[in-house]
Amino acid sequence: MNKIWKFFQYGYLIVAVICLIEGIIRISSGSEKEKGYLFIGASIFITLVFFFKRHFRKKVEKRNNLNK
Repeated sequence: MNKIWKFFQYGYLIVAVICLIEGIIRISSGSEKEKGYLFIGASIFITLVFFFKRHFRKKVEKRNNLNK
């Protein structure tokens, strides 16, 4: 089960990169700057979620290895 979560964890980074690219495109076009900033903010938030999930998963793995 942990191997599946490792793959899903990197899905967060893929979504963050897509949001970042979309935000840059919208800001550079000039017509939808507010939405561009929203996409960049979402990208930052998703990246923070990635690091939180990774830290929590490693903590759980460490605890499970100590219990064995």
